Amino acid sequence: MGMNIIRTTILGVAAMVLGVATTSASAAEATLTGVHDCCNTCKKAIDAAVTGAGAKAKIDKSTVTVTADDEAGVKKAVDALLAAGYFGNGATAPAAAAPSDAKAKSVTVEGVHLCCGKCVDAFNKAVKAAPGVAKTDAAKNAKTVLVEGDVSPKDVLDALHKAGFNATVK
Repeated sequence: MGMNIIRTTILGVAAMVLGVATTSASAAEATLTGVHDCCNTCKKAIDAAVTGAGAKAKIDKSTVTVTADDEAGVKKAVDALLAAGYFGNGATAPAAAAPSDAKAKSVTVEGVHLCCGKCVDAFNKAVKAAPGVAKTDAAKNAKTVLVEGDVSPKDVLDALHKAGFNATVK
């Protein structure tokens, strides 16, 4: 009788180990680097976007690792991160969001994450690196930002992506 208990326990532990291995083998993961993360509010917003989409986020400075049950779950979480105003190397912006390359006197930036002065400074530095930018009116918690100069929306978005931000640029 004692041998049956040991055998059952060993088989139960083996099944649990195999079950965990199977579960973690089917999980999907994506690592994004260069994500803007300057403060605790940024970190909380990144986590909220990813977990709100049903995935898990491991945030280590500017690196965000997204883990979900499958690839579709990872994509949904990364899309939620983009919608929250963040971007990272390894993310793919939706093709429909590609802005025009035509020069304009001003472009409007919407949906970028600007929770604090550090975010605003990083945004301004990034945007001013885009060719032709003369001025920006970024402010803490702004929902839209006007960027002026002789600049293309595509150049502005590329500069923001390089700095770890995402937005709609028109």
